[in-house]
This record gives sequence, structure tokens and C-alpha cells, in this order.
Amino acid sequence: MRTDTIDRFAASLSGADASCTRVEAAGLPDALDDVVEQPAVGVPLGIDGVSLEDTDVEMRPTPRLLRESETGVTRVHGIVDYGTFVIQADEAGTEPVSLYPTTHLGVVCASDLHESVEETASWLGEEFDEGRDSAVLATGASATADMGELVSGVHGPQRVHAVVLTDR
Repeated sequence: MRTDTIDRFAASLSGADASCTRVEAAGLPDALDDVVEQPAVGVPLGIDGVSLEDTDVEMRPTPRLLRESETGVTRVHGIVDYGTFVIQADEAGTEPVSLYPTTHLGVVCASDLHESVEETASWLGEEFDEGRDSAVLATGASATADMGELVSGVHGPQRVHAVVLTDR
């Protein structure tokens, strides 16, 4: 993955009031130590050679842990143009782990960064054809102005952080 693609994704995240850390896969545990607020909950990332097992992230989400956690750690794909996370639902609980804690930390492989919404839609079409047919697109922290003034964190995380695995 070219560095300029990661740079553009990081810039788009910044525009969406989100932050970004870049690290090689071997450095993920240290990167998580720097950005995860405890308690933290996560799900298996499904990335070869990458695991949350040696971190302080609890890997068995329960309703209580989802309510009490400050940070939720999941794997995501990204849309470079908008700094958007693509969060696929699965049996491990990726979707609720991304939505309930105060902060969502999305781990994204550089190779899982899609340039545009159109490219993402094409990829999602293939995923849906394979039976993985549920995904949430989230850009930045949740916010609403339905009742007047802008309020953040009403129906999702108040903060968003990406960790881009530059060697995957």
C-alpha cells in the first residue's frame, strides 16, 4: 500500500474529527497500550499474525462489558476519501463492540483501504454475494442535530481512532 493512500486516509479521519496511528503489525500491542482507555473490549481481528490476545483488551463481549467499556477494538475496512470505517457484522460481535463503548478503535490493514465509495460498494457487493451481508459505514464520532444543537455520542462512540497496519 502506498504511503500517500495512508496519508490521505489519515487526513480524511482528521477532517472527521478522528485520529490515526500507523504501525507495523508487530507493533500493534504497544500502539494499543498508547491509545486504549480501560476497560476495553474487543473481538478477534481475523488478520494473519495479528491478535489481541497479548493485550489488556477483554475478548468476550458481554452486555455488561459493552456498557462499561471505554474502548471497543474491532477490525475495519476504510474508505480513504472520507475517513470512513466499514464495520462488518459477524457472530463475534464486531458491530456492537464498535458502537457501544465511548471510543471505537478500528484496526485496518493498509490493503483494506478502499479509495472511494464506488470501490467500497463493489467490494461490499462481493462480500454480500459470499453471505457476509451486513455492514455499517461510520464516519467519525456519532452525532445528531435532530433536536437542535449538535450533540455527539448519542447513538454510537464519542471518539474514533484508527490503527493502520502498514505492512498488511
